[in-house]
Amino acid sequence: MGGLGNNLFGAVNSSVETVTRPSHCDAICQQIRTFIQMRTNLKVVDNSGTKRVMCIQSLRGKKGARLGDTIIGSVKEAQPRGKVKKGDVVYGVVVRAAMKRGRNDGSEIQFDDNAIVLVNNKGELIGTRVFGPVPHELRKNKHLKILALAEHIV
Repeated sequence: MGGLGNNLFGAVNSSVETVTRPSHCDAICQQIRTFIQMRTNLKVVDNSGTKRVMCIQSLRGKKGARLGDTIIGSVKEAQPRGKVKKGDVVYGVVVRAAMKRGRNDGSEIQFDDNAIVLVNNKGELIGTRVFGPVPHELRKNKHLKILALAEHIV
């Protein structure tokens, strides 16, 4: 009976050791979040009838788009009776990005997915509702209509 207790105690110690021991895979296995660039798939978070858009071009520069930037995309998935059809080329404003962005107060904001809101070439919204959280950094880029329609401002 004493041997069983020692083995159990040893097993507990070894499991604690494996939890506290740093793994070599941690640095390699983490996915690096980068800019929204060409061929990035983005979720559409308005009620324009589009579900998924693939980025064709970032209008920001060579690196790619970040929060609040405008992109050109191609509609990949759309609802049957929506305002936008599959294959259409559309403009969109990035409202959520998986890449970290620093704020003036020292905090950082990062979302789980990449999402856009569709706009026309003049910058007016196509949909009438915006789903999910949007950052207040959109105020700097003059996207006040998106903030007014958003469910939650982060």
